[in-house]
Amino acid sequence: MEQPCRITVLGTGHLGRIHLKCIGLSKNCTLVGHYDPSEDARRAAEQLSNQAAAQSVEEAIEEAEAVVIVAPTLAHFDLAKQLLLAGKHVFIEKPVTSTVEQAEELIKLQEETKLKVQVGHVERFNPAFLSLEGQAMQPQFIEVHRLGGFSMRGTDVSVVLDLMIHDLDLLLHIVGQPVTEIHANGVSIMSSQPDIANARLTFANGCVANLTASRISMKQMRKIRLFQSDAYISMDFLEKRAEVFKLEDQAAPDDFVGINMPIETAKGQRHIHAWQPAPPEVNSIVMELDAFAKCIRKDQQPPVTLQAATAALRLAHRINDQITAQL
Repeated sequence: MEQPCRITVLGTGHLGRIHLKCIGLSKNCTLVGHYDPSEDARRAAEQLSNQAAAQSVEEAIEEAEAVVIVAPTLAHFDLAKQLLLAGKHVFIEKPVTSTVEQAEELIKLQEETKLKVQVGHVERFNPAFLSLEGQAMQPQFIEVHRLGGFSMRGTDVSVVLDLMIHDLDLLLHIVGQPVTEIHANGVSIMSSQPDIANARLTFANGCVANLTASRISMKQMRKIRLFQSDAYISMDFLEKRAEVFKLEDQAAPDDFVGINMPIETAKGQRHIHAWQPAPPEVNSIVMELDAFAKCIRKDQQPPVTLQAATAALRLAHRINDQITAQL
Protein backbone atom coordinates (compact mmCIF):
# COMPACT_ATOMS: atom_id res chain seq x y z
CA MET A 1 0.00 0.00 0.00
CA GLU A 2 1.32 3.42 -0.97
CA GLN A 3 2.19 5.89 1.76
CA PRO A 4 -0.22 8.85 2.09
CA CYS A 5 0.98 12.08 0.53
CA ARG A 6 2.45 14.41 3.19
CA ILE A 7 0.60 17.71 2.84
CA THR A 8 0.82 21.17 4.39
CA VAL A 9 -1.95 23.76 4.14
CA LEU A 10 -1.05 27.44 3.73
CA GLY A 11 -4.02 29.63 4.60
CA THR A 12 -6.40 28.38 7.26
CA GLY A 13 -9.34 30.73 6.93
CA HIS A 14 -12.83 29.40 6.11
CA LEU A 15 -11.88 27.39 3.00
CA GLY A 16 -8.48 26.44 4.38
CA ARG A 17 -10.11 24.80 7.40
CA ILE A 18 -12.37 22.84 5.03
CA HIS A 19 -9.21 21.54 3.35
CA LEU A 20 -7.80 20.60 6.76
CA LYS A 21 -10.94 18.61 7.53
CA CYS A 22 -10.93 16.93 4.10
CA ILE A 23 -7.28 15.93 4.39
CA GLY A 24 -8.29 14.22 7.64
CA LEU A 25 -10.99 12.31 5.74
CA SER A 26 -8.68 11.23 2.93
CA LYS A 27 -6.89 7.87 2.97
CA ASN A 28 -4.35 9.18 0.47
CA CYS A 29 -3.24 12.35 2.28
CA THR A 30 -1.85 13.10 5.71
CA LEU A 31 -1.48 16.53 7.28
CA VAL A 32 2.07 17.43 8.31
CA GLY A 33 1.72 21.17 8.80
CA HIS A 34 -0.37 24.31 8.47
CA TYR A 35 0.24 28.03 8.64
CA ASP A 36 -1.65 31.31 8.42
CA PRO A 37 -0.33 34.81 9.16
CA SER A 38 -3.45 35.44 11.27
CA GLU A 39 -3.13 34.30 14.87
CA ASP A 40 -6.89 33.70 15.10
CA ALA A 41 -6.78 31.50 12.00
CA ARG A 42 -3.83 29.56 13.37
CA ARG A 43 -5.65 28.90 16.66
CA ALA A 44 -8.81 27.75 14.87
CA ALA A 45 -6.74 25.42 12.68
CA GLU A 46 -4.95 24.00 15.73
CA GLN A 47 -8.26 23.10 17.35
CA LEU A 48 -9.56 21.50 14.17
CA SER A 49 -6.43 19.54 13.27
CA ASN A 50 -5.05 18.79 16.73
CA GLN A 51 -1.69 19.94 15.38
CA ALA A 52 0.30 22.97 16.43
CA ALA A 53 0.48 25.67 13.79
CA ALA A 54 3.80 26.56 12.23
CA GLN A 55 5.09 30.07 12.76
CA SER A 56 6.25 30.58 9.17
CA VAL A 57 5.83 29.21 5.66
CA GLU A 58 9.33 27.76 5.81
CA GLU A 59 8.60 25.88 9.02
CA ALA A 60 5.25 24.65 7.74
CA ILE A 61 6.64 23.04 4.59
CA GLU A 62 9.69 21.31 6.11
CA GLU A 63 8.09 17.85 6.30
CA ALA A 64 5.76 18.24 3.32
CA GLU A 65 6.12 16.82 -0.15
CA ALA A 66 3.07 18.77 -1.34
CA VAL A 67 1.39 22.01 -0.28
CA VAL A 68 -2.18 23.24 -0.60
CA ILE A 69 -2.43 27.02 -1.08
CA VAL A 70 -5.69 28.47 0.25
CA ALA A 71 -4.40 32.01 0.79
CA PRO A 72 -5.96 35.14 -0.77
CA THR A 73 -5.56 35.22 -4.55
CA LEU A 74 -3.01 38.05 -4.38
CA ALA A 75 -0.63 35.73 -2.51
CA HIS A 76 -0.97 32.70 -4.82
CA PHE A 77 1.82 33.53 -7.24
CA ASP A 78 4.54 34.34 -4.70
CA LEU A 79 3.70 31.30 -2.59
CA ALA A 80 3.49 28.90 -5.54
CA LYS A 81 6.80 30.16 -6.94
CA GLN A 82 8.48 29.79 -3.55
CA LEU A 83 7.14 26.25 -3.16
CA LEU A 84 8.11 25.07 -6.64
CA LEU A 85 11.64 26.42 -6.13
CA ALA A 86 11.70 24.53 -2.82
CA GLY A 87 10.84 21.28 -4.65
CA LYS A 88 7.24 20.94 -3.45
CA HIS A 89 4.25 19.78 -5.46
CA VAL A 90 1.51 22.42 -5.31
CA PHE A 91 -2.28 22.53 -5.19
CA ILE A 92 -3.61 26.07 -5.71
CA GLU A 93 -7.17 27.14 -5.03
CA LYS A 94 -8.86 29.03 -7.85
CA PRO A 95 -8.33 31.54 -9.34
CA VAL A 96 -4.83 30.24 -9.91
CA THR A 97 -3.17 33.69 -9.77
CA SER A 98 -4.11 37.35 -9.95
CA THR A 99 -2.82 37.84 -13.49
CA VAL A 100 -2.41 35.73 -16.60
CA GLU A 101 1.27 36.71 -16.77
CA GLN A 102 1.83 35.23 -13.31
CA ALA A 103 0.09 31.99 -14.32
CA GLU A 104 2.21 31.76 -17.46
CA GLU A 105 5.37 32.20 -15.38
CA LEU A 106 4.24 29.36 -13.11
CA ILE A 107 3.69 27.15 -16.17
CA LYS A 108 7.31 27.73 -17.23
CA LEU A 109 8.55 27.02 -13.71
CA GLN A 110 6.45 23.88 -13.42
CA GLU A 111 7.79 22.61 -16.74
CA GLU A 112 11.36 23.25 -15.56
CA THR A 113 10.93 21.57 -12.16
CA LYS A 114 8.71 18.70 -13.41
CA LEU A 115 6.66 19.05 -10.21
CA LYS A 116 2.90 18.52 -10.12
CA VAL A 117 0.59 21.54 -9.94
CA GLN A 118 -3.19 21.13 -9.66
CA VAL A 119 -5.75 23.94 -9.46
CA GLY A 120 -8.88 23.77 -7.32
CA HIS A 121 -11.69 24.01 -9.85
CA VAL A 122 -13.76 21.81 -7.59
CA GLU A 123 -16.89 21.68 -9.78
CA ARG A 124 -15.03 19.18 -11.98
CA PHE A 125 -15.58 16.82 -9.01
CA ASN A 126 -19.22 17.72 -8.36
CA PRO A 127 -21.46 14.61 -8.44
CA ALA A 128 -23.75 16.33 -10.98
CA PHE A 129 -20.87 16.62 -13.45
CA LEU A 130 -19.35 13.25 -12.58
CA SER A 131 -22.68 11.48 -13.15
CA LEU A 132 -22.53 12.45 -16.84
CA GLU A 133 -19.25 10.67 -17.54
CA GLY A 134 -19.59 8.95 -20.91
CA GLN A 135 -22.52 11.14 -21.96
CA ALA A 136 -21.85 12.82 -25.31
CA MET A 137 -21.78 16.59 -24.90
CA GLN A 138 -21.84 18.61 -28.11
CA PRO A 139 -23.83 21.69 -27.07
CA GLN A 140 -24.96 24.36 -29.51
CA PHE A 141 -26.29 26.65 -26.78
CA ILE A 142 -25.48 26.77 -23.06
CA GLU A 143 -27.25 28.64 -20.27
CA VAL A 144 -25.42 29.15 -16.95
CA HIS A 145 -26.56 30.69 -13.66
CA ARG A 146 -24.34 30.93 -10.58
CA LEU A 147 -26.04 33.05 -7.92
CA GLY A 148 -25.17 33.45 -4.25
CA GLY A 149 -25.65 35.72 -1.26
CA PHE A 150 -23.16 38.44 -0.38
CA SER A 151 -20.11 37.62 1.69
CA MET A 152 -16.92 39.60 2.24
CA ARG A 153 -14.98 36.44 1.35
CA GLY A 154 -13.80 36.67 -2.23
CA THR A 155 -14.46 40.38 -2.69
CA ASP A 156 -10.77 41.00 -3.34
CA VAL A 157 -11.64 39.96 -6.92
CA SER A 158 -14.67 40.53 -9.15
CA VAL A 159 -17.59 38.11 -9.31
CA VAL A 160 -16.16 36.92 -12.63
CA LEU A 161 -12.96 35.73 -10.96
CA ASP A 162 -14.74 34.66 -7.76
CA LEU A 163 -17.73 32.71 -9.10
CA MET A 164 -18.05 32.74 -12.90
CA ILE A 165 -14.56 31.29 -13.35
CA HIS A 166 -15.88 27.91 -12.13
CA ASP A 167 -18.24 27.79 -15.10
CA LEU A 168 -15.67 29.17 -17.54
CA ASP A 169 -13.40 26.23 -16.66
CA LEU A 170 -16.26 23.77 -17.11
CA LEU A 171 -17.34 25.25 -20.45
CA LEU A 172 -13.82 25.27 -21.88
CA HIS A 173 -13.52 21.65 -20.75
CA ILE A 174 -16.91 20.62 -22.22
CA VAL A 175 -16.82 22.56 -25.51
CA GLY A 176 -13.11 22.09 -26.12
CA GLN A 177 -12.92 25.14 -28.38
CA PRO A 178 -11.48 28.66 -28.00
CA VAL A 179 -13.78 31.63 -27.46
CA THR A 180 -13.89 33.93 -30.49
CA GLU A 181 -16.36 36.59 -29.35
CA ILE A 182 -17.36 38.11 -25.99
CA HIS A 183 -20.19 40.46 -25.03
CA ALA A 184 -20.22 41.24 -21.30
CA ASN A 185 -21.59 43.72 -18.80
CA GLY A 186 -21.84 43.98 -15.04
CA VAL A 187 -22.54 46.14 -12.01
CA SER A 188 -20.63 46.96 -8.82
CA ILE A 189 -23.00 47.26 -5.85
CA MET A 190 -21.57 46.00 -2.54
CA SER A 191 -17.86 46.07 -3.33
CA SER A 192 -15.42 47.99 -5.50
CA GLN A 193 -15.46 45.10 -7.96
CA PRO A 194 -18.29 43.88 -10.24
CA ASP A 195 -20.78 41.96 -8.08
CA ILE A 196 -23.13 40.97 -10.91
CA ALA A 197 -21.92 39.95 -14.35
CA ASN A 198 -23.34 38.58 -17.57
CA ALA A 199 -21.32 37.29 -20.49
CA ARG A 200 -22.35 35.93 -23.86
CA LEU A 201 -19.59 33.85 -25.41
CA THR A 202 -19.25 32.47 -28.93
CA PHE A 203 -16.92 29.52 -29.42
CA ALA A 204 -14.96 28.69 -32.57
CA ASN A 205 -17.37 25.86 -33.44
CA GLY A 206 -20.41 28.18 -33.26
CA CYS A 207 -21.59 27.16 -29.79
CA VAL A 208 -22.99 30.10 -27.81
CA ALA A 209 -23.01 30.33 -24.00
CA ASN A 210 -24.86 32.82 -21.83
CA LEU A 211 -23.49 33.10 -18.29
CA THR A 212 -24.84 35.05 -15.32
CA ALA A 213 -23.01 35.31 -12.00
CA SER A 214 -24.13 37.24 -8.92
CA ARG A 215 -22.95 37.39 -5.32
CA ILE A 216 -25.83 39.54 -4.06
CA SER A 217 -28.75 37.27 -4.88
CA MET A 218 -31.52 36.35 -2.44
CA LYS A 219 -31.67 32.93 -4.07
CA GLN A 220 -28.81 30.49 -4.50
CA MET A 221 -28.46 28.79 -7.85
CA ARG A 222 -25.67 26.90 -9.60
CA LYS A 223 -26.98 25.42 -12.82
CA ILE A 224 -25.69 24.68 -16.30
CA ARG A 225 -28.09 23.73 -19.11
CA LEU A 226 -26.79 22.31 -22.37
CA PHE A 227 -28.90 22.33 -25.53
CA GLN A 228 -27.78 20.19 -28.45
CA SER A 229 -29.39 18.71 -31.56
CA ASP A 230 -30.33 15.44 -29.90
CA ALA A 231 -30.44 16.24 -26.19
CA TYR A 232 -31.06 18.64 -23.33
CA ILE A 233 -28.75 18.16 -20.35
CA SER A 234 -29.17 19.94 -17.03
CA MET A 235 -26.66 19.99 -14.16
CA ASP A 236 -27.61 21.34 -10.73
CA PHE A 237 -24.39 21.80 -8.77
CA LEU A 238 -26.20 22.73 -5.55
CA GLU A 239 -28.50 19.70 -5.60
CA LYS A 240 -25.62 17.61 -7.01
CA ARG A 241 -27.74 15.92 -9.65
CA ALA A 242 -28.20 15.95 -13.40
CA GLU A 243 -31.04 15.30 -15.84
CA VAL A 244 -30.84 14.12 -19.44
CA PHE A 245 -33.58 14.38 -22.08
CA LYS A 246 -32.45 12.65 -25.26
CA LEU A 247 -34.19 12.29 -28.63
CA GLU A 248 -33.94 8.77 -30.04
CA ASP A 249 -35.36 6.94 -33.06
CA GLN A 250 -36.43 3.92 -31.03
CA ALA A 251 -38.41 3.39 -27.85
CA ALA A 252 -36.40 2.76 -24.71
CA PRO A 253 -35.75 -0.89 -23.77
CA ASP A 254 -37.96 -2.52 -21.16
CA ASP A 255 -35.30 -2.25 -18.45
CA PHE A 256 -34.85 1.50 -19.02
CA VAL A 257 -35.06 3.43 -15.73
CA GLY A 258 -36.67 6.72 -16.66
CA ILE A 259 -39.37 8.14 -18.90
CA ASN A 260 -39.97 7.13 -22.51
CA MET A 261 -42.29 9.50 -24.37
CA PRO A 262 -43.18 9.21 -28.10
CA ILE A 263 -43.24 12.51 -29.98
CA GLU A 264 -44.16 13.53 -33.53
CA THR A 265 -41.42 15.42 -35.37
CA ALA A 266 -40.81 16.64 -38.93
CA LYS A 267 -38.94 13.36 -39.43
CA GLY A 268 -41.79 11.23 -38.10
CA GLN A 269 -42.30 9.67 -34.70
CA ARG A 270 -39.33 9.68 -32.36
CA HIS A 271 -38.90 9.08 -28.65
CA ILE A 272 -37.74 11.25 -25.77
CA HIS A 273 -35.78 9.27 -23.19
CA ALA A 274 -35.52 11.15 -19.89
CA TRP A 275 -33.52 10.04 -16.87
CA GLN A 276 -31.45 11.17 -13.93
CA PRO A 277 -27.97 9.59 -13.95
CA ALA A 278 -27.03 8.22 -10.55
CA PRO A 279 -24.64 10.70 -8.91
CA PRO A 280 -21.64 9.20 -7.12
CA GLU A 281 -21.61 9.69 -3.35
CA VAL A 282 -18.38 11.62 -2.98
CA ASN A 283 -16.95 14.56 -1.08
CA SER A 284 -15.74 16.76 -3.95
CA ILE A 285 -12.82 18.32 -2.07
CA VAL A 286 -11.64 14.97 -0.69
CA MET A 287 -11.86 13.60 -4.23
CA GLU A 288 -9.80 16.40 -5.76
CA LEU A 289 -7.18 16.07 -3.00
CA ASP A 290 -7.07 12.31 -3.62
CA ALA A 291 -6.61 13.00 -7.34
CA PHE A 292 -3.75 15.36 -6.49
CA ALA A 293 -2.06 12.71 -4.34
CA LYS A 294 -2.56 10.10 -7.05
CA CYS A 295 -0.96 12.25 -9.75
CA ILE A 296 2.08 12.67 -7.48
CA ARG A 297 2.37 8.99 -6.58
CA LYS A 298 1.78 7.69 -10.13
CA ASP A 299 3.49 10.54 -12.00
CA GLN A 300 0.31 11.42 -13.88
CA GLN A 301 -1.10 14.67 -15.20
CA PRO A 302 -3.41 16.42 -12.70
CA PRO A 303 -7.11 16.47 -13.65
CA VAL A 304 -7.08 20.30 -13.61
CA THR A 305 -3.75 21.45 -14.97
CA LEU A 306 -2.06 24.84 -14.73
CA GLN A 307 -2.66 25.21 -18.46
CA ALA A 308 -6.42 24.60 -18.11
CA ALA A 309 -6.67 26.95 -15.13
CA THR A 310 -4.72 29.62 -17.02
CA ALA A 311 -7.09 29.33 -19.99
CA ALA A 312 -10.05 29.90 -17.64
CA LEU A 313 -8.23 32.81 -15.98
CA ARG A 314 -7.38 34.38 -19.35
CA LEU A 315 -11.04 34.17 -20.42
CA ALA A 316 -12.20 35.56 -17.05
CA HIS A 317 -9.91 38.56 -17.46
CA ARG A 318 -11.14 39.20 -21.01
CA ILE A 319 -14.70 39.26 -19.66
CA ASN A 320 -13.79 41.34 -16.62
CA ASP A 321 -11.82 43.88 -18.67
CA GLN A 322 -14.81 44.40 -20.94
CA ILE A 323 -17.07 44.94 -17.92
CA THR A 324 -14.78 47.32 -16.03
CA ALA A 325 -14.25 49.41 -19.17
CA GLN A 326 -17.99 50.19 -19.03
CA LEU A 327 -18.22 51.02 -15.30
